[in-house]
Amino acid sequence: MPADDSFSRLEDDDYPAYTMGRAAEMLGTTQGFLRAIGEARLITPLRSPGGHRRYSRYRLRIAARARELIDGGTPIEAACRIVILEDQLEEAQRINAEHHRTGPVNPPAAT
Repeated sequence: MPADDSFSRLEDDDYPAYTMGRAAEMLGTTQGFLRAIGEARLITPLRSPGGHRRYSRYRLRIAARARELIDGGTPIEAACRIVILEDQLEEAQRINAEHHRTGPVNPPAAT
């Protein structure tokens, strides 16, 4: 693999660069927390060829948001649902903004 391919992965938010232990350390939480939000289907870690859980920066941001809510007293199931809805809203807003930038695909016919 060329060196520049390796470096480009460092910029990829979806590249599973972090082990479970490192992810927990970065979030200031436990591996059990990561397992719990995985069981709640908030995040699904990717697996290394050896079967170890790996986390991307994107997944860590989602886990960090869930942790904020849970630390504030929100039950884990509710926190996971809130984070999922926030993520869906952000994606819908991004798509809407893109649509407004590019304009309609088929402009209305002049009458």
